[in-house]
Amino acid sequence: MQVYKFGGASIATPERMQALLPIIQYGGSPLVVVVSAYGKTTNALEAIVASALEGKREEALQKIEALEAAHNTYAASLLSPKGFEELQPRLNEYYTEMHWAIDDAGLQSNDYVYDQVVCIGEILSTSIFSAYLNEQGMTNQWIDARDIIRTNEIYRDPVVDFEFSKAQVQKTMAPALAKHNIVVTQGFIGSTADNNSTTLGREGSDYSAALFAAMLPAVSVSIWKDVEGLLNADPKLFPNTVKIEEITYHEVIEMAYYGAQVIHPKTIKPLQNANIPLYVKCFLDSGLKGTVIKNTTDTFVYPPLIVLKKDQILLQITSRDFSFITEDNLSNLYNIFYGQHVKINLIQNAAISLVVCVDNRVDKIQSLVQELEKDYKVLKNDDVQLLTVRHYTPSILEELTKGRVILLEQKTRNTVQVVVK
Repeated sequence: MQVYKFGGASIATPERMQALLPIIQYGGSPLVVVVSAYGKTTNALEAIVASALEGKREEALQKIEALEAAHNTYAASLLSPKGFEELQPRLNEYYTEMHWAIDDAGLQSNDYVYDQVVCIGEILSTSIFSAYLNEQGMTNQWIDARDIIRTNEIYRDPVVDFEFSKAQVQKTMAPALAKHNIVVTQGFIGSTADNNSTTLGREGSDYSAALFAAMLPAVSVSIWKDVEGLLNADPKLFPNTVKIEEITYHEVIEMAYYGAQVIHPKTIKPLQNANIPLYVKCFLDSGLKGTVIKNTTDTFVYPPLIVLKKDQILLQITSRDFSFITEDNLSNLYNIFYGQHVKINLIQNAAISLVVCVDNRVDKIQSLVQELEKDYKVLKNDDVQLLTVRHYTPSILEELTKGRVILLEQKTRNTVQVVVK
């Protein structure tokens, strides 16, 4: 049994979705197909949330109407008239769910509203994909991942209840695979015990695929992207990237932790624990070898692995009474960051100050700074970037930082991190 995950780019157009048929046909069975929202749907849903939270209800409704029209056009171009007619009532149910969700703007937390709206993207795309596969003679069962993946109530960044979710997978997904050989479901989403939708973080579809694989279990997971495999850097940001044939779980989880977007940070743990290999393949040319990620590899020398996180903020937190930043102050500061749900990407402390680099989440930074300023003086450097290079050389570091102002630098034997302006 295998798990295939297709991201938004792989189904960005109806033609792209059609082109996935051979990949699924020759993938063997049973097969779990995990699908993201198509194209820029998540961005469009986030825009709906933003309008609703700003109290611009009519604007939000107009954006919902545009999203509905786009999905109806997408589905109609793939399906027969009869097939589209049969699918339309289901799509309408999910459109209604979006309408209900924006009614909670101002009544529920922003993160709660975000999850109830944004989760619909995956539900819509998989409903269309499942209907299309059925029309093409690839009988499958569509499953709502919210009925399987149980999380806590930390919206936008929840913790998955692995054991409960595993029991649901065995109860629901395993029998469906035995009956139909193909299951189509969503990445990125789950639900609380009260059936409120949750999202697992951007790129969380990779994590979902890994969870399903570990819970079934599967023999492998394949993530289908628009690149030939795992590269040592983002080709959109750096020229002359190098493809990596094999890499260990350890290396990839380091890259993910530092912000690489190829694999979601939470994806590796369930796969490593179950010793399930992960393949990064190209949906544009399925014949390419791709990259395999596993426990051990024959590759002993890696190229420099480069990760650049943009839109960062560097905070300098100083004790007002000149007390040292030692265990008691550190404990208090960590509790503040934890309470505000802000992840620290880089940290360095001196005698009476602590410097941290964090994502510039406007909705969280303002609240974080307000909480910190109750006991500390806070200075900010806005619009900075965090550059991380594993297996660095002096020459590559010099090349990457040329013409930039280095605000902070940390080095270990294998890794260098610099905050640059």
